[in-house]
Amino acid sequence: MLQHQSMKATKWQARTRAELIIEVWEALDCESVGARELLAIQDALRETLGDGAVVSPASIARVVVDEGAVLRHPEVLNCDTKWRARILAAPVAPQQFDFSSLQAAAASLRKIDDLRKEAEAESSQQSLQHLREVIMQASQEARLLARSKIVAEADRAVAKEIAEWIHIWLQQPELFEDWLSLRQLSPEYQQKFNL
Repeated sequence: MLQHQSMKATKWQARTRAELIIEVWEALDCESVGARELLAIQDALRETLGDGAVVSPASIARVVVDEGAVLRHPEVLNCDTKWRARILAAPVAPQQFDFSSLQAAAASLRKIDDLRKEAEAESSQQSLQHLREVIMQASQEARLLARSKIVAEADRAVAKEIAEWIHIWLQQPELFEDWLSLRQLSPEYQQKFNL
């Protein structure tokens, strides 16, 4: 089994969160998945895609079990419960999210979407409204940057792209992750942002 520390230096090939989860799980080369493996995958998500890409241990478990992993269920449940308690205890503040680059915006939107799902699961209208306010503020700032005459053209293009992402998220948050993956793989996107 790869040591958790040596995974920090790994250059992952995955282009989406789900692909990265599977790639890290395969690199761990473990017969079963429990808390240690889930935390290692969360760390790889954070280091590779940013804080906003980190999903719950239960979400990670669902991805790897679909690929054939055997779960150590008590550990998965305990790990997920502790993670959710930490997340729910932390207040949502606009400064938690970064919309200054494409990668940071994607990670922030993923994090916001995870918080949306948790708020919906708990039927917390107050949390949903607060998230919507945070995202609307980010949208307004991105649109202002996109129209600014004093901002470099490349930065305006990034801001315009981020504003579009936010618009899509606001319209159909449950489809956003799939839409973003397809958008980032499109030739137009690749050419526009020299990827």
